[in-house]
Amino acid sequence: MAKIDFYELAVKSAQIAEDKKAIDTIILDVRNLTVIANYFVVTTVQSTTQINAISAEIEKIFKEQDMRPLRRDGISSSTWRVVDYGGIIIHVMSPEMRASYKLETLWDKAKLVEIKKQKIKVKKQVVAKKLEKPKAKAGALVKRAVKKIVKKTKKIIKGKAKKK
Repeated sequence: MAKIDFYELAVKSAQIAEDKKAIDTIILDVRNLTVIANYFVVTTVQSTTQINAISAEIEKIFKEQDMRPLRRDGISSSTWRVVDYGGIIIHVMSPEMRASYKLETLWDKAKLVEIKKQKIKVKKQVVAKKLEKPKAKAGALVKRAVKKIVKKTKKIIKGKAKKK
């Protein structure tokens, strides 16, 4: 039997949540704090539809990899769904539930796992929305923004070099 990479599954579930427009997605490394899981994935959603969509997509993708949840809780809940894969436990919560239960505070000794890849993707979507352009143009908008930043940085560096 192949060894399960729960870190990879945690990152994948966080990516799925972000792709489905979840907000404030985090991964907590709880390996040194509890035996119930290696990682918690916690994310916030704005609707029951999002709870269902994210949970269903995670289960679908993981099923394709022959991973089945050990337990599910909150199937009929409109505010919180928990999907337990043994090594990772995924919490999909409404803002009110997340604020009420404060899992990050409860597990404050857990290490926060950085999810850099997802942040870049989210920023591209935000740029496109702010300028009310189609998503297809987000790449071009980001390229222009990067060029402006590089140009300004070069000017600043030249200015500092002249002062010395």
